[in-house]
Amino acid sequence: MRFRPCIDIHNGKVKQIIGGSLEDKGNVADENFTSQLDAGYYAGLYKKDGLAGGHIILLNPPGSEYYAKTKSQALKALGAYPGGMQVGGGITPENAGEYLDAGASHVIVTSYVFKDGIFYRDRLERLVSAAGREHIVLDLSCRKKGDGYYVVTDRWQRFTDMRLSGEVLDDLSGYCDEFLVHGVDVEGKASGMETELVRMLGEWGGIPVTYAGGIGSMDDLEEFSEVSGGSLDFTIGSALDLFGGQIPYETVARM
Repeated sequence: MRFRPCIDIHNGKVKQIIGGSLEDKGNVADENFTSQLDAGYYAGLYKKDGLAGGHIILLNPPGSEYYAKTKSQALKALGAYPGGMQVGGGITPENAGEYLDAGASHVIVTSYVFKDGIFYRDRLERLVSAAGREHIVLDLSCRKKGDGYYVVTDRWQRFTDMRLSGEVLDDLSGYCDEFLVHGVDVEGKASGMETELVRMLGEWGGIPVTYAGGIGSMDDLEEFSEVSGGSLDFTIGSALDLFGGQIPYETVARM
């Protein structure tokens, strides 16, 4: 179990938002924190502290008027920590190489392989051919629906037809190096993790999985360790004092 740092970029600024509030129309989201520092600063901090494997997420779609500014910030972060961070947001076979050449260790993908909420294996295969399995993180961030967790895409606005399970993880692990899973319903709320989801992911035991969502205190982090069996990595965003929260960055950086 290790801490994976994050840099979320929205409208050209480093932010922490409530995940389920993000809307493409109007480029709006409920914000917990907006930094006056650029993405390069945070990447340089993570490099200094030896925190590899964190993720940079572009929260504006390519059609947004803010996309160029958001992408510029992402490239600045990659340049500050070459080989140390992953990048996601609008990744396709056509642009994956650009981000890898710019310094990303991995590209993170969801929307490209889930079109109109349907999983297309051939698209994932094309991405593997373009970037290499060893450079792919599959984002299976999900929301509760009925008695299961379903993968959501298009900046977490659309439910897909994929219910997350150990069998699904077994199948998809052949196409990627890691999984990233946000518990979207609690993302950005610092109100506690998705316990059922964390337990399921922790019991799986395959390739590395990073969980994000709801960890709001050191007590939450201790519970996360217990429920996951210590087998999952974790991300903390809004709850970190680096982004205006209460959890000391210096403490988790040493874990």
